Amino acid sequence: MIEVRMLQVDEARVLAQVADDVFDNPVDPQQAAAFLADPRHHLAVAIDAGQVVGFASGVDYLHPDKPPELCINEVGVAPSHQGRGLGKRLMACLLAHGETLGCASAWVLTEQGNRPARALYEAAGGVREPDESDADGQVVLYAFGSVSDADSAGSA
Repeated sequence: MIEVRMLQVDEARVLAQVADDVFDNPVDPQQAAAFLADPRHHLAVAIDAGQVVGFASGVDYLHPDKPPELCINEVGVAPSHQGRGLGKRLMACLLAHGETLGCASAWVLTEQGNRPARALYEAAGGVREPDESDADGQVVLYAFGSVSDADSAGSA
Protein backbone atom coordinates (compact mmCIF):
# COMPACT_ATOMS: atom_id res chain seq x y z
CA MET A 1 0.00 0.00 0.00
CA ILE A 2 1.25 3.47 -0.87
CA GLU A 3 1.54 5.79 2.12
CA VAL A 4 0.78 9.50 1.63
CA ARG A 5 1.84 11.83 4.42
CA MET A 6 3.56 15.07 5.34
CA LEU A 7 7.30 14.96 5.93
CA GLN A 8 8.49 16.32 9.27
CA VAL A 9 11.49 18.55 9.94
CA ASP A 10 13.78 15.61 10.82
CA GLU A 11 12.87 13.41 7.84
CA ALA A 12 15.13 14.68 5.04
CA ARG A 13 16.61 11.16 4.89
CA VAL A 14 13.32 9.95 3.37
CA LEU A 15 14.25 11.92 0.24
CA ALA A 16 17.39 9.79 -0.24
CA GLN A 17 15.24 7.17 -2.01
CA VAL A 18 13.28 8.85 -4.81
CA ALA A 19 11.95 7.24 -7.99
CA ASP A 20 13.06 8.61 -11.34
CA ASP A 21 11.29 11.71 -12.65
CA VAL A 22 9.52 12.61 -9.42
CA PHE A 23 11.46 15.86 -8.93
CA ASP A 24 12.93 17.96 -11.73
CA ASN A 25 16.48 17.31 -10.48
CA PRO A 26 18.21 14.94 -8.06
CA VAL A 27 17.42 15.79 -4.43
CA ASP A 28 20.26 17.68 -2.71
CA PRO A 29 20.41 16.47 0.93
CA GLN A 30 21.39 19.93 2.24
CA GLN A 31 18.61 21.66 0.32
CA ALA A 32 16.12 19.02 1.46
CA ALA A 33 17.10 19.51 5.11
CA ALA A 34 16.91 23.30 4.77
CA PHE A 35 13.49 23.06 3.07
CA LEU A 36 12.07 20.88 5.83
CA ALA A 37 13.64 23.02 8.57
CA ASP A 38 11.79 26.11 7.32
CA PRO A 39 8.44 26.16 9.17
CA ARG A 40 6.65 27.75 6.20
CA HIS A 41 7.71 25.06 3.69
CA HIS A 42 5.63 21.89 3.48
CA LEU A 43 6.14 18.62 1.62
CA ALA A 44 3.61 15.81 1.22
CA VAL A 45 5.08 12.57 -0.09
CA ALA A 46 3.82 9.29 -1.49
CA ILE A 47 6.00 6.35 -0.42
CA ASP A 48 5.86 2.92 -2.02
CA ALA A 49 8.11 0.20 -0.56
CA GLY A 50 10.43 2.78 1.01
CA GLN A 51 10.78 4.88 -2.15
CA VAL A 52 9.26 8.34 -2.70
CA VAL A 53 7.09 8.07 -5.81
CA GLY A 54 5.31 11.41 -5.56
CA PHE A 55 5.23 14.74 -3.79
CA ALA A 56 3.31 17.99 -3.43
CA SER A 57 5.06 21.05 -2.04
CA GLY A 58 3.70 24.30 -0.71
CA VAL A 59 4.43 27.41 1.27
CA ASP A 60 2.14 29.07 3.76
CA TYR A 61 2.39 32.81 3.89
CA LEU A 62 0.96 35.78 5.69
CA HIS A 63 -0.42 39.12 4.58
CA PRO A 64 -0.93 42.16 6.77
CA ASP A 65 -4.56 42.40 5.61
CA LYS A 66 -5.64 38.80 4.87
CA PRO A 67 -5.75 35.43 6.58
CA PRO A 68 -2.91 32.98 5.88
CA GLU A 69 -2.89 31.24 2.48
CA LEU A 70 -1.21 28.15 1.10
CA CYS A 71 0.64 28.51 -2.20
CA ILE A 72 1.04 25.12 -3.86
CA ASN A 73 4.40 25.08 -5.62
CA GLU A 74 4.51 21.81 -7.45
CA VAL A 75 3.14 18.28 -7.67
CA GLY A 76 5.12 15.40 -9.15
CA VAL A 77 4.40 11.69 -9.51
CA ALA A 78 6.75 9.08 -10.96
CA PRO A 79 5.63 7.94 -14.41
CA SER A 80 5.46 4.38 -13.04
CA HIS A 81 2.81 5.52 -10.54
CA GLN A 82 0.74 7.94 -12.61
CA GLY A 83 -2.93 7.26 -13.21
CA ARG A 84 -3.50 5.82 -9.73
CA GLY A 85 -4.91 8.92 -8.03
CA LEU A 86 -1.69 9.74 -6.18
CA GLY A 87 -1.64 13.35 -7.32
CA LYS A 88 -5.12 13.86 -5.89
CA ARG A 89 -4.16 12.14 -2.64
CA LEU A 90 -1.03 14.27 -2.35
CA MET A 91 -3.07 17.44 -2.95
CA ALA A 92 -5.62 16.39 -0.32
CA CYS A 93 -2.82 15.74 2.18
CA LEU A 94 -1.16 19.10 1.53
CA LEU A 95 -4.46 20.99 1.63
CA ALA A 96 -5.47 19.29 4.89
CA HIS A 97 -2.10 20.27 6.35
CA GLY A 98 -2.74 23.86 5.23
CA GLU A 99 -6.00 23.81 7.13
CA THR A 100 -4.21 22.72 10.33
CA LEU A 101 -1.91 25.72 9.85
CA GLY A 102 -4.89 28.08 9.72
CA CYS A 103 -4.74 28.74 5.98
CA ALA A 104 -8.11 30.04 4.85
CA SER A 105 -7.46 29.31 1.18
CA ALA A 106 -4.95 27.83 -1.22
CA TRP A 107 -3.97 28.41 -4.82
CA VAL A 108 -1.70 27.10 -7.56
CA LEU A 109 -0.54 28.34 -10.95
CA THR A 110 0.05 26.20 -14.02
CA GLU A 111 0.39 26.66 -17.75
CA GLN A 112 -2.67 26.62 -19.97
CA GLY A 113 -1.18 23.75 -22.00
CA ASN A 114 -0.49 21.53 -18.97
CA ARG A 115 -3.65 19.45 -19.25
CA PRO A 116 -2.65 16.79 -16.69
CA ALA A 117 -2.01 19.48 -14.03
CA ARG A 118 -5.25 21.28 -14.86
CA ALA A 119 -7.21 18.01 -14.59
CA LEU A 120 -5.56 17.25 -11.25
CA TYR A 121 -6.30 20.67 -9.75
CA GLU A 122 -9.91 20.51 -10.90
CA ALA A 123 -10.30 16.97 -9.52
CA ALA A 124 -8.82 18.16 -6.22
CA GLY A 125 -11.49 20.86 -5.92
CA GLY A 126 -9.71 23.81 -7.50
CA VAL A 127 -11.71 26.46 -9.32
CA ARG A 128 -10.14 28.17 -12.30
CA GLU A 129 -9.94 31.89 -11.68
CA PRO A 130 -9.86 34.51 -14.43
CA ASP A 131 -6.58 36.42 -14.60
CA GLU A 132 -6.90 39.72 -16.41
CA SER A 133 -3.18 40.42 -15.93
CA ASP A 134 -2.21 37.47 -18.16
CA ALA A 135 -3.20 38.90 -21.54
CA ASP A 136 -2.02 35.89 -23.56
CA GLY A 137 -3.80 33.36 -21.34
CA GLN A 138 -0.74 31.17 -20.81
CA VAL A 139 -0.97 31.02 -17.01
CA VAL A 140 -3.92 29.46 -15.22
CA LEU A 141 -4.77 30.07 -11.55
CA TYR A 142 -6.71 27.48 -9.57
CA ALA A 143 -8.10 28.58 -6.22
CA PHE A 144 -9.21 26.43 -3.34
CA GLY A 145 -11.46 28.98 -1.63
CA SER A 146 -11.84 26.94 1.50
CA VAL A 147 -9.15 24.43 2.31
CA SER A 148 -11.74 22.24 4.04
CA ASP A 149 -13.89 22.27 0.85
CA ALA A 150 -10.90 21.02 -1.14
CA ASP A 151 -10.38 18.32 1.49
CA SER A 152 -13.73 16.75 0.68
CA ALA A 153 -12.87 16.67 -3.05
CA GLY A 154 -9.64 14.84 -2.22
CA SER A 155 -11.42 12.08 -0.38
CA ALA A 156 -13.69 11.20 -3.29
